[in-house]
Parts: sequence; C-alpha cells; structure tokens
Amino acid sequence: MEILVYGAGALGSLAGGLLARAHDVTLVGRDPHMRRIREDGLRIDGAVDARVRPRALTDGTHRSADLALVTTKAYDTDAAARALATGEYDAVCSLQNGLTEERLVAALDATVLSGTASYGARFVEPGRVTCTGLGEVVVGALSGGPDPLADRVGVAFDAAGIEATVAADMPRRRYEKLAVNAGINGPSALARIPNGATLDGPAAEVAREAARETARVARADGVDLADDEAIDALERVAGDTAANRSSMCEDVAAGRRTEVDAIYGAVTDRAAQFDAAAPTCRTLSSLLRAWEREEGLRGEHA
Repeated sequence: MEILVYGAGALGSLAGGLLARAHDVTLVGRDPHMRRIREDGLRIDGAVDARVRPRALTDGTHRSADLALVTTKAYDTDAAARALATGEYDAVCSLQNGLTEERLVAALDATVLSGTASYGARFVEPGRVTCTGLGEVVVGALSGGPDPLADRVGVAFDAAGIEATVAADMPRRRYEKLAVNAGINGPSALARIPNGATLDGPAAEVAREAARETARVARADGVDLADDEAIDALERVAGDTAANRSSMCEDVAAGRRTEVDAIYGAVTDRAAQFDAAAPTCRTLSSLLRAWEREEGLRGEHA
C-alpha cells in the first residue's frame, strides 16, 4: 500500500517507520529531521528496533497515496487539510488527539476514517525516534459501522507487524480517547508528573473527574460511554504508560504550545452545546490557556 504520513514528528515517524517495513511510505515533516532521514534513513529504537528508509519530504502538497495518516498536533489540522486537499487519496485517517476528523471531512473529498494509536513515541534527535511502549492502532468509520476502506487499512497495519483493530464503534472510542487525554494530559502537565502519578496522590481525583465529565458530554451527544468505562480506560492507559510523560507535559516543559483547545476545548465546547456540566475540564482549560498566554503562545483574548 502507498501511505503518506502527514506530520512526521514522534508518533508519525514511529507509525510511518513501522509501516515502511512492508509498504511504500512517504513521511512529511520538518527539517532537520526529514533531511537526516533522506541521508541516513530512520532509526527506531526502544521497544522496537528497526532502521528503514522511507521517503522524507517537507512539502506535503500535490501528493497521492492509497492512505494519508494525519499525525500533526491538533492545532495544525487545518493546515494539514489544506495541503492534503491538493492531492489524491482513497482514505485519510487521523491519529491525532482531540476530535479533529470533522475538520478534515469539511476540507477533503477523500473518505475520512477515525483512528487511535496507543503506541508510545519520543523524538530523540533528527533521524531517530524511540518507541517507549507497544500498543495498538484502532481504525474505523467516523460515524460507526463497517467500512471496507477501514478493513484495508487494518490489513495494511497488520502486514507491517502493527497490532491493529478495525472497530465499528468509533464514535464511542473517540470519546473514550478524549476522556483518557482529558484525565492524563492536563493534570500531568500542570503538576509536571509522569502519567502513572495521575492515578494516585493529589492529582488522582482531578484526573478521574475530567474523564467522568468527558463521558457525561459523550452521553449528552448520544454516544454510550459510561463513567466507569471512561475511568477504566484512563487507568489502563496511565498504568501502561506509567513512566512516560504525556505530550502536554513535555510541551509545557519545553515551553511549547499545547493541545489544550483540541482536548479540553472539545469537552467544554460540547458541554456548552449539550447543556452538560464540565467544571473540572473548564478549570484545567483555563489554567493551561493562562500559562500559554503568559508565555506568549496565544493571543491576549484567546
């Protein structure tokens, strides 16, 4: 299968690199990472050890492939969509945080699939990423139900040795992923703690309540996600990645913009839309946005 990975940072490079073991893969990212991959190939170490030589580009416009994987930060979704709209793809699948697929649907003619990835990935240096934890990729139709394109994508991941599930319940899984992100990312970033520390101690109830609020919003949106299912997912992921630091925690530590809008904004905007209470997520959102504004990472009134 021909696959283009748009947004080849840590996760995109890991996913694309693993896929390159069996498929024709093009990575789209930034120099000097792309330049080093062109010169020396991509090195993956950690839980997986591999060296592959996918194509590596900095311009993702006017390309074509059977599948485009979108792995940019959520706030770069619109830019990714504009670039992908200049090309031709059978399917586009988001592995991003937040609920970004609707923005891709609005911009693209290709079928947009929903996806999740629980692999841990860390960018080490140009040309090298570390797999910090094995996981799985789940893909399926955005609206749920069976989808032949999702089946093809699942087969492609399996062929590359990536554990993949083709799911018919992606609306619920999207909200479950959002609940996990809401529970782990904000508390870990604000407290500067690894994922596992969100399960006990002072951050634990904040993390669990953020997940519960996300489940409440899901139900208000007509998606059947129980509180205990959201909590179980949070505890499973935080436990499996206990020693890791969340992407938001790493962003704050590095003074970078976070995905607060895509995660907590998604919860609070839908909470307002469906008249559901989400005070914990709103508080986490306000604190993170205040930090971003103080650091000059967002506008005065954003």
